[in-house]
Amino acid sequence: MTQHPFLAGLHEHQPRRVFSTSGTDWQGRVNFDRLRRERLGRAREMMEKHDLGALILFVGENVRYVTGVYQGNWKNNIFIRYAVLPRGKDPVLFETVGSDMICAQIDAPWLHEVRPAITWKWSEGAEPEMATRMAASIADVLREAGVHKEQIGIDIMDMVAYQALTKQGLNIVNGWPAMSQARVVKTVDELECHKIAAAHGDAAMWMAKHEWAKPGVREAEVCAKVNEYLYRSGFDFVYDIIVASGGNTSPYRRWHTDKIIRQGDLMIIDINAVGPGGYFIDFVRCWKVAAKPTPKERALYRECYDSLYAAIHAVKAGATSADVAKHFPEYDDDKYGSVSLQQFAHSIGLSLYEGMWISRAYSLKYPAELKPNMYFAIETFAGHPGLEQTVRLEENLVVTDKGYEIFTLCEHADDMLGA
Repeated sequence: MTQHPFLAGLHEHQPRRVFSTSGTDWQGRVNFDRLRRERLGRAREMMEKHDLGALILFVGENVRYVTGVYQGNWKNNIFIRYAVLPRGKDPVLFETVGSDMICAQIDAPWLHEVRPAITWKWSEGAEPEMATRMAASIADVLREAGVHKEQIGIDIMDMVAYQALTKQGLNIVNGWPAMSQARVVKTVDELECHKIAAAHGDAAMWMAKHEWAKPGVREAEVCAKVNEYLYRSGFDFVYDIIVASGGNTSPYRRWHTDKIIRQGDLMIIDINAVGPGGYFIDFVRCWKVAAKPTPKERALYRECYDSLYAAIHAVKAGATSADVAKHFPEYDDDKYGSVSLQQFAHSIGLSLYEGMWISRAYSLKYPAELKPNMYFAIETFAGHPGLEQTVRLEENLVVTDKGYEIFTLCEHADDMLGA
């Protein structure tokens, strides 16, 4: 983005400076040509770092990252389409035949070639033949690019696909680290897209708190209202809206039910959705419905809030995931050596979970460096046995040279913090 001394910093790091989703002639907003170009450049850079002659991509978000093509969430990650990125060549998209392939050819003039995808998965007795044809279509691109004898990275493992590709004489290796490392550091336009998604997410959360979540309303109705608002705002896809109230907060049920909201319920809402430019918002707020919090509830809220912000305050370029994880409360991550996804941080972008995860299960032992323009959702939880209700919170932020900037600006519950 163009810098100006008046801004006293970078536009893409300032959460109040949010672009409209529409285009105009008088302002340089999200530049999608630059976004596609810079994403492709990062993928190529990581291919070189990992000594890959090409990448074979089946994961929908990876396909979108290198080709700029999106045709609905339904066709992500079901092996019906794929893309190939050879070293030094343009990406080739293999799109499902019929209207989908025609739409891709019309919608993505920046792509030099869209070929028919061979949809081999779930073809029963025909699977060996169809998988062989799929692998041959990929091998043709690699041979044309002259990289077929090099290491070829694949982003997700499927045994039938792997066997079919190796029968083509290809040296298939793990391509996930290359794509993960490319996507975990955001371009300026990706950050602007995150800001737009966060602004709408904030608005949906405010309306949930002040208009929708009332005594007598069911959790499912609140979920429906958030969905409606986000889709009306031009969101690509509403991934999941977790609405938990009262006893559904302890143990925390991470899905909505048709339970009625009662006066005095604690309300936890977690908004997970793909914004108009393709980038996620994922954050949580908690409040008490139509009643004053008790001292015990305030203490729980403060426990959750303080641990969240202790972890956030540890975020800066050059710090590590261990610096963040040590501020998470001890929880089942410690007990079982696995990730609870509750005392936790995760990179978000085109996917809800991408790039780096941070958990006490492993980050204290295997620290990873935080770099500028990484973008995280950081979340904590105050859950203990015997509690009738409990508290969970989450923020989204970008890592900067100075530390961090929080993009989720919807207010916290002042009455729970003692204000």
